[in-house]
Amino acid sequence: MNTTATLYPPISPHDTGVLSVSGGHRLVYEVCGNPKGFPVIFLHGGPGAGCAPYHRQFFDPNVYRVVLFDQRGSGRSTPYASIENNTTWDLVQDIEQLRTHLGIERWLVFGGSWGSTLALAYLSRHADRCAAAVLRGIWLCRPIDVKWWLEDIRMVYPDYWLDYASYIPAEERHDLLAAYSRRLNDPNPEVHEPAAAVWDRYETRCSRLLPSGGGGGSSRLALARLEAHYMTHGAFLEPDELVRSVPRFRHVPGVIIHGRYDMLCPLQGAMELASEWPEAVLEIAPDAGHSALEPGITQRLVAATNRFRELAPA
Repeated sequence: MNTTATLYPPISPHDTGVLSVSGGHRLVYEVCGNPKGFPVIFLHGGPGAGCAPYHRQFFDPNVYRVVLFDQRGSGRSTPYASIENNTTWDLVQDIEQLRTHLGIERWLVFGGSWGSTLALAYLSRHADRCAAAVLRGIWLCRPIDVKWWLEDIRMVYPDYWLDYASYIPAEERHDLLAAYSRRLNDPNPEVHEPAAAVWDRYETRCSRLLPSGGGGGSSRLALARLEAHYMTHGAFLEPDELVRSVPRFRHVPGVIIHGRYDMLCPLQGAMELASEWPEAVLEIAPDAGHSALEPGITQRLVAATNRFRELAPA
């Protein structure tokens, strides 16, 4: 595969809208690129991170009709940072409702980190609507994955983890997830905002092979609150449910891209998924961690979407 590709130039949406879904949620979506092109759905990470303008740039705008939406509680969708009626299967149904709303028969599914979790859940229920899949930074949200994120990562980043854990009083550190969840869901901004800032900083510091800026901003409460919510509930999945569901969609062409030094979502999860889905191509970026903006990851993601251009109708 060609790994010299970089992001396509910035583009603006040609269509935007608000989709009312169950539970009182209203989802903001946008459509970019070729209005008559090969549809692709972009599933952002977090959960809670929301979409960013650069997310449009992984796709050839002359070929793809790119659909992006802010998931429940995320970005511009409302109610902001809400965990009510917010589960993996609610989001899967939202994707189907959006597909129907836009009159799309089948599309390429693209997701990274939490977006890969959601993509796999969607594939497990709606493989017939998936022309192909590009997945990055596989997160299976198994107990072992949550434990790594909350505890075991200190074997690699002891200083980052100590900053994260030390924010919580010593008597509560036996259950960091519960301690953070209490603070993140407290209605008082003086309680939830500082906790969200510490959570966000921890994740940002651990996300790249080489340190960089980033993190912060208006989305950090949604990111931290929803991540804690989904971790608390095991993403509303049975243990190993996503891997066990592979036979339902293993006929769908797929590319799995994972950083060798991904410390938020260790490579083991991607390897396990690939072992059950041998038809998919697993690409390990030898010079990257977790972030989609690390060059080795970005290049492979764009090359993967370029590869699937051949599926576009003539």
